[in-house]
Amino acid sequence: MGALEEELKPETRPWPALWALVLGFFMILVDSTIVSVATPAILTDLHADVGSVVWVTSAYLLAYAVPLLITGRLGDWVGPKKLYLAGLTLFTVASVWCGLTGSIEQLIVARVFQGLGASMMTPQTMAVITRIFPANERGRAMSLWGATAGVATLVGPILGGVLVDGLGWQWIFFVNAPIGVIGFVLAWRLVPDLPTHPHRFDLLGVALSTIGLFCLVFGIQEGQKYDWGQIAGPVSVWSLIITGLVVIGLFLGWQARNPAEPLLPLSLFKDRNFSLANVAITTIGFAITAMAFPLMLYAQVVRGLSPTRSALLLVPMAVISGALAPFVGRLTDRTHPRFIAGFGLFCCSVSLFWLGEVIAPGVPIWQLLLPIALLGVANGFMWAPIGSTATRNLPMHQAGAGAGVYNTTRQVGAVLGSAGIAALMESRLAAELHSVSGGAMAAEGGGAKLPVALHQGFSDAMAQSLRLPAAVLLIGLVAVLFFTQPTYLRTTSAAQEKVGTA
Repeated sequence: MGALEEELKPETRPWPALWALVLGFFMILVDSTIVSVATPAILTDLHADVGSVVWVTSAYLLAYAVPLLITGRLGDWVGPKKLYLAGLTLFTVASVWCGLTGSIEQLIVARVFQGLGASMMTPQTMAVITRIFPANERGRAMSLWGATAGVATLVGPILGGVLVDGLGWQWIFFVNAPIGVIGFVLAWRLVPDLPTHPHRFDLLGVALSTIGLFCLVFGIQEGQKYDWGQIAGPVSVWSLIITGLVVIGLFLGWQARNPAEPLLPLSLFKDRNFSLANVAITTIGFAITAMAFPLMLYAQVVRGLSPTRSALLLVPMAVISGALAPFVGRLTDRTHPRFIAGFGLFCCSVSLFWLGEVIAPGVPIWQLLLPIALLGVANGFMWAPIGSTATRNLPMHQAGAGAGVYNTTRQVGAVLGSAGIAALMESRLAAELHSVSGGAMAAEGGGAKLPVALHQGFSDAMAQSLRLPAAVLLIGLVAVLFFTQPTYLRTTSAAQEKVGTA
């Protein structure tokens, strides 16, 4: 508590500050998924091709994921509040720019600036939680942060469908303007100015991490689009991925040998819980991103639901996850994190295996909603204990760096999930529909109705694809089972034992 007391002024109010930050965090995560519903409208209005429209999302995710290591460290240097407000301003202005664009090229450029703003904001939300909440209250704070992350990815498609149907695709971006202004005023007034920690900026580390992460994330993200072959001339998907891995290896070697101050303090990974939490959140990012694709395709192509009605299937997940957040937060502050996080990951894996078993052309909707509801329970129990355990033992001056690493692994997991599920869906469609798989996907993309004769094969392919994220979650489950008990819980237990003995 000593370091925390030195950082905070007596009038600091942690919970209002957190609510102010959560508003902006929610907005940037919604924008990770909201564009998917608007794709057909953007295609038509901007006279673009499918490959170009894919970049509307890809550009955002790349600009969001790649700089996270740097922006996390930068928050420690200039102050998390300043960097958060700067990122929120950039994100809000870029959102208006997105809505005003008249060409697909301008929209892609504007989305890059949106992603950069998001990358400046995200690590600061987690770093501020670490620095303004005492260890025995951080679980409740992280439960709100985690519930926001879980619910935002589900709200995106629903909100996108409503706005596109009612006002036009431009409004999925314009809606960010008033939210951004309100979020800026609230953060300005409620988030404290925390002391900065002087750092020497590792320019070589910045260059190596940026190049390595860009090549790796871009290669994985675009692999399916180019059929894992050539992108241009001698540049192939695999050459980019291998280059990214090599450069990241050089980056890690430099971080270990940097005589001054590294961008990524490898000492962070000496904390066992931090390392294991990063493994777990990577699998969660993978699974939550991956599971939505086969479910939404099945709902629209086989069941004939509109994008908005398809997204509404996920409402039970969002409602249950949000309702559980306060309860799980309190539990996280009193219980060993391996039990809470382990239960959540187990439920998540079971729910996806279960969903894969019930998906069929004529299955009643209520049978789909049962595993989706269990997915809500899983979301409620996963995010808070893993997030709070990751940062609980970190020194205050490394809170930003730790948050940057944690959010980077989550985003890389999401990119891996997107690429992995796309490859598996294509493979299973080819197996189930044989030579007509390409035609089936083309029909879906163009909005044509899939012939009834193909419904069973398409459903089977989507159901089988869900086994991938379900299996990946088991890796995260194993990781969290090796969490150690946080220091403050051991101290509390010892104090209680003394009282009992007395």
